[in-house]
Amino acid sequence: VGSMGQPLCPGTCLLLSLLSPPDAEKTPGYWNKGARRRLELALALQPPGDVADEKMGLGQIPGQCMGLSTVSAARIYKGQLAGGSGEESVLAMETFPHVALAKTYTLDRQVPDSAGTGTAYLCGVKANAKTLGLSGAAVYGKCHTTFGNEVDSVLHRARLAGKSVGIVTTTRVQHASPGAAYAHSASRGWYADTNMPKEALRDGCKDIAWQLVHNTDINVILGGGRMYMTPRWTPDPEYPEDADQNGTRKDGRDLIAEWLNAKQVGCEGRGIVPTGTGCVPLALALLSLAGCPLHPSIVEMTEKAIRILRRNPNGFFLFVEDEIDHGHHSGRAKQALMEAVMLDRAVARAGELTSPADTLTVVTADHSHVFTFGGSTPRGNSIFGLAPKKAKDKRAYTSILYGNGPGYSIRDGTRPAASLPDKDYRQQAAVPLETETHSGEDVVVLAQGPMAHLFHGVQEQHYIAHAMAYAACLEPYATEPGCRASRRASHGTQCSPQPLLALLALCMAALIVRD
Repeated sequence: VGSMGQPLCPGTCLLLSLLSPPDAEKTPGYWNKGARRRLELALALQPPGDVADEKMGLGQIPGQCMGLSTVSAARIYKGQLAGGSGEESVLAMETFPHVALAKTYTLDRQVPDSAGTGTAYLCGVKANAKTLGLSGAAVYGKCHTTFGNEVDSVLHRARLAGKSVGIVTTTRVQHASPGAAYAHSASRGWYADTNMPKEALRDGCKDIAWQLVHNTDINVILGGGRMYMTPRWTPDPEYPEDADQNGTRKDGRDLIAEWLNAKQVGCEGRGIVPTGTGCVPLALALLSLAGCPLHPSIVEMTEKAIRILRRNPNGFFLFVEDEIDHGHHSGRAKQALMEAVMLDRAVARAGELTSPADTLTVVTADHSHVFTFGGSTPRGNSIFGLAPKKAKDKRAYTSILYGNGPGYSIRDGTRPAASLPDKDYRQQAAVPLETETHSGEDVVVLAQGPMAHLFHGVQEQHYIAHAMAYAACLEPYATEPGCRASRRASHGTQCSPQPLLALLALCMAALIVRD
């Protein structure tokens, strides 16, 4: 550890420094030394004066529905998985030096959905709930309001600038969060033409799966949702006996084949396509919605995507999403926190494969949930455990609770006592609903790398897309002073940085991989 003001080791060193014997925490010196180390790290931070670069790497990692309470609980769970009490643990994302809060409301809702928020942090405009890649002038479910109201995502603008781009998710790639990266749809539910009303098809709107293949030249696509890409009744290659996994398209198109055929050009026949500066590798892995648990993890998918995308000398943009949302909606806290810990492992692995010197990584969430934990639990209490005292009804309750959802239960006129939960246990909820809802609180934004200091304070959610675009010299900031011309002059003939732009990652597995 250096003296005050000297650069120190990365945040991982701070994590190691906290792994001290429990008795050490009882001395003021333990806390004083820890605070001093944090001050030294803070004093070593110097906002870069001229580092934006059109060739840097951009990584956006949104933890879907990863609110502040989820982050805190995931931190404890991570520490307890490692054998500690948990509270002193540090998530990989928490070592990022720059932090902001983002306001998540949409134009029409105080409590948002993933489509409106995805449009905000990817496309840079506040929009209406349930609409994708459209301004607030578009009306949910009304196809004719699509035309003329399209807005482009940071991923799309990065591809136009010559970067390689990718999407990694543990849910369907046509879902709201990844869909905002490439689609313009008046309804987040128009996954395939089968899911669209006749009026929308007649008026010329395209389904989200079609837009995945035809709107933006995406180099890496890893996620679920294979059924929306193939003709009706086409058996799934992994689950041919399961009719629920069959293809659903009415138009008879095989969009997977169309994507592959469009890429089979040039570059030694290895499934890679030429760009202005060489050949860019490709990867397509679309899974059955039933197949996620048996397939590669979010960590493996993130690593695969980065190894492919970083070969482009112009840099890359990667969107990674983990489906924390479904666990919360079902009231199953352990499922949600397991996904949050896996996302953090993906963040850590991405950090090992990239450098903050040339990669901007942003970790955030689309929105939060009505998830909380409390009850005066003692230090080291299992994050899924019971509160130490019983409630006024003389029955036990878990520390984790939901404000609403399927965990609500009344038997014989009273609340059943809570039990120690397993992965499928539904924590109790205050209000009975078929599915737990989102919440309207702000979400955290954590950033490291070039221009990470732009993420500060309390911001509107759409600011995230603008800060990333500015950092990478993308439209509408491509001609900002000190962006392109001066960068080229300063870099000379050397390789330019390749910043990464990261969001969340969801469950996926490999069907076709070409690199």
